[in-house]
Amino acid sequence: MFEKSTWIRLPRSVVLGHDVLSRTREVVVETHLTGQPLVVTSPTPREVAADPIVAQFEEAGDDPEVAVVEEATFDAVEDVLDVARGMDVGYLVGVGGGKPIDIAKMASDHLDVGFVSVPTAASHDGIVSGRGSVPEGDTRHSVAAAPPVAVVADTGVIADAPWDLTTAGCADIISNYTAVKDWRLAERLQNVEYSEYAGALSQMTAEMLVDNAGSIKPELEESAWVVMKALVSSGVAMSIAGSSRPASGSEHLFSHQLDRIAPGKALHGHQVGVGSILAEYLHSGEQGEWRSVRDALRALDAPTTAEELGITDEELLEAMTSAHEIRDRYTILGSGISEDAAVEAAAKTGVI
Repeated sequence: MFEKSTWIRLPRSVVLGHDVLSRTREVVVETHLTGQPLVVTSPTPREVAADPIVAQFEEAGDDPEVAVVEEATFDAVEDVLDVARGMDVGYLVGVGGGKPIDIAKMASDHLDVGFVSVPTAASHDGIVSGRGSVPEGDTRHSVAAAPPVAVVADTGVIADAPWDLTTAGCADIISNYTAVKDWRLAERLQNVEYSEYAGALSQMTAEMLVDNAGSIKPELEESAWVVMKALVSSGVAMSIAGSSRPASGSEHLFSHQLDRIAPGKALHGHQVGVGSILAEYLHSGEQGEWRSVRDALRALDAPTTAEELGITDEELLEAMTSAHEIRDRYTILGSGISEDAAVEAAAKTGVI
């Protein structure tokens, strides 16, 4: 007897394009969110995007409150919850990069109220996904939360963001390529449940970035459009899967381990991009498609070597050989790879 069921939570509205920031309150009304809004942001995005959104709410008489966060920490989540409890909060609006969006996402999930995501940079796929990422000491926690009810992504604002944030977002998407391979491997060897739909969507998104990497340029809204569509697709793939599997494999374990070994040296997306070059080599050997991954990253001005990440060869090799310890997720790393294997992969691909 068939008893399988699933519950997929997706954004009701994704509003993407030129000057859509000015339509944020219209989007909120369209999605039937009501009550007093709490806008969560950080210092730089506040001036660029949060203040204009607050002005929209004030003009409509919505009486918004603002919480400014400096870092993505569990203490910051608690601070936002304290602000929310001191008001008649109806919903939260996360405005900025990863920090305020992840914090607003987790706080709204705790409060069981709606959340609107307003990214000001195309730096990672967490803008749409149902997961938040919070560092704690030398560990980074991936926390389940509800995905946003709506996403408002203004390509003009995103095109003006620092270019390295956009290249990090592109690299994060390209890393889906090896994440899906790891997921399929886990299905074959560990009987992990695999979603053909989520896997195909994630892989297609990565291939779109690989194929179009040369046309993605700084300060172009058309480029911001392409990257944001890819980030949205990646987040949707995770929602369909009910996990981060479509976008997180051995390359993410490698990145998380680098955060422990060499904290603050490079952006998350850049780390997983280099991790994907290595993971693709481990999956398919010297004749595999690691060159396509590397060349796409190069075309985007994203790092492809340890030196470009700002880390030493020794730090990179240590991350490769110990990344399997990060979490109980089966990948091409298995129960660990030897230092000799790590050296060969890194040297053959030119990463070291």
